[in-house]
Amino acid sequence: MSTIAFDIDGDGIATLTIDVPGQSMNVIGPDFIADLDAAITRIASEDGIRGAVIASGKDSGFMAGMDLKYFGSMLASAEGERPSPADIFDKVFVLNQLFRRLETCGKPVACAIEGTCVGGGLELAMACHRRVVGDSPKTQLGLPEILIGLFPGGGGSQRMTRLMGVQAALMYMLQGKLFRPAEAAMLKVVDEVVPQGTALDTAKAWVKANPTASVQPWDVKGFKFPGGAGGFNPAFVQTMAAAVPMTVKQTQRNMNAPIALLSAVYEGAILPIDQAIRIESKYFAKVAADPQASNMIRSLFVNKQAAERGARRPKDQPKAPTRKLAMLGAGMMGAGIATVAAQAGMEVVLFDRDQAYAEKGKAHVEEQLSKRLGKGMTPEKMAETLARVTPTTDYAALAGADFVIEAVFEDVAIKAEVTKKVEEVLGADTIFGSNTSTLPISKLAKAWSKPENFIGIHFFSPVEKMPLVEIILGKETGPAAIAKALDFVSQIKKTPIVVNDSRGFYTSRCFGTYVQEGVEMVAEGINPALIENGGRQLGMPVGPLAVGDEVSIELGNKIVLAAKKELGDAYVPQRSDELMAQMVELGRLGRKSAKGWYDYPEGGKKHLWPGLADLFPLTADQPDVEAVKERLLYRQLIECARCFEEGVLETPEDGDIGAIFGWGFAPWTGGPFSHMDTVGIAHVVAVLDRLAAAHGERFAPTKQLREMAASGATFYRPAPSRAAA
Repeated sequence: MSTIAFDIDGDGIATLTIDVPGQSMNVIGPDFIADLDAAITRIASEDGIRGAVIASGKDSGFMAGMDLKYFGSMLASAEGERPSPADIFDKVFVLNQLFRRLETCGKPVACAIEGTCVGGGLELAMACHRRVVGDSPKTQLGLPEILIGLFPGGGGSQRMTRLMGVQAALMYMLQGKLFRPAEAAMLKVVDEVVPQGTALDTAKAWVKANPTASVQPWDVKGFKFPGGAGGFNPAFVQTMAAAVPMTVKQTQRNMNAPIALLSAVYEGAILPIDQAIRIESKYFAKVAADPQASNMIRSLFVNKQAAERGARRPKDQPKAPTRKLAMLGAGMMGAGIATVAAQAGMEVVLFDRDQAYAEKGKAHVEEQLSKRLGKGMTPEKMAETLARVTPTTDYAALAGADFVIEAVFEDVAIKAEVTKKVEEVLGADTIFGSNTSTLPISKLAKAWSKPENFIGIHFFSPVEKMPLVEIILGKETGPAAIAKALDFVSQIKKTPIVVNDSRGFYTSRCFGTYVQEGVEMVAEGINPALIENGGRQLGMPVGPLAVGDEVSIELGNKIVLAAKKELGDAYVPQRSDELMAQMVELGRLGRKSAKGWYDYPEGGKKHLWPGLADLFPLTADQPDVEAVKERLLYRQLIECARCFEEGVLETPEDGDIGAIFGWGFAPWTGGPFSHMDTVGIAHVVAVLDRLAAAHGERFAPTKQLREMAASGATFYRPAPSRAAA
């Protein structure tokens, strides 16, 4: 089936309507490339065609860019080995050549954009001579490729800089920042913003009125970049001189794509467009040839989308959307869940033991909604959303709720008491979800008469911003509960992972090792500043001590005490346990008390607590930063591997998604399991053995890792067949 419908009207204007079969959104694949190539040939060669308009036949929007599954196939040779950058260049330059043919076809081509237009879709639009966009609050445009380890490779880095200037274009491309129609017009990325639904007619009218407007500005002799460009332009030199160190600082030299983008822009800006797009494709091929790109694409896009579309949802269960949510607990977590649920159209009963607390929770909802005014939220919509939230202290008000989420104090007895009282009102056939970060779900489920209807649903703070929800299955959790929880996560537009029960589950358990290892190093006399810098250079959002303050040293200490009580003699103590207890005794509880590993002076900038040096004197022999990074990285990797061996994780996909979106595990790796596969399981085992010998059994490789190293298996690929060998 064709991906482009080609029609010519009485005025000789061809309309190319893109509608890629089998896709919810238009994407660029081999069929589309072939069809567009044929369409450009017709436009250029047929005398009866005066010009053309490109539009979408899908309600979902104009175009989302490259089909990443197709792109992934371009990165594998027939022998299964990774092709060279030169081989990749030959494949990716095809699209650049195609868009160049479009803008030099000799006839005016306009683009009618209704809805989302990102990535390769915007690159196609920028290759047209006129861009008209329908004004809708849902419409977004931009080049977000940097967010998945790539950069614009269809001429985007060259045309966007020529349309809006190097400085502004770099700001948007390096951040993967999207923009609305009005902003796109201000930036000169689009030429005209018209009422929604009229872009096609407006674009046709422009083509009819401008039969000779078939030359791009950068093909006109004497063209100058907005703001200037070139090695002798002071503004351009200053922009690039600032962009490089800023990008290096932001990425800690871990990401390939941003540096390649800067190189492509710098070199392309001093060359004619035909040479510039070749430069872009060469740098793009170099980035694509590195495993980093494919790992990031797999985890941050392909597997993330699969999870959001229900990859782990029981297939035999009917859809079970939540209409009325019983939200137990109106603290920051409960109020945050209430906010996203109300925004998704659900009625929310926000329950707390005290009406003042319940009202405070609703006030939080109002505050969060008010922040979105003017950003797709109107006063009328805000009032309507807020009206769906009912604060109460009366269990009877929960009647009619078809899903329960509990977010009360982290205490088994308190949770059990609330759970039983809710069952008296709703009955055990209702699905009950507990938002807990550490308490075993199977134990909590004992308070619900039908444990098959009890499930863990772990949110991250702040709920409104954090994209991940960890679904935890107790020993008896049934398929109806799994389906209900996943459907709820889909309604609130979050990304789910599904894990099995364990103390700390997956995310809290593995994230905790990052903080613990940082504290272990403090105990050894390693400079706290070195530890923090090592964490950031690894690619983590902040250092382990800073994040320990954010989540609270006191909370970390309570988790340790609870684990000791639960596990008894099986608990393996660490030096970090003693340090956290000591900090709590000193009243240094973390950011919430304005003092922890850091001091937080009022009106000033936080800084590491000078008293650390007195409590934990620095050793004379300090490790280098690479050794610190290695310890922080491999302590997380081994815990992730243990979760996989123990069955807490069932798939590496959940492990990678959960790590990146749950606790900010270095995105450049594609996640812990992608990273272990990339460096090689045998290498991982060797490093862990060395670290275990130096620092203790917490680094000891699992039996499964040793077996994988011996067999040649990886997490994403089973061991090769011995018979085949």
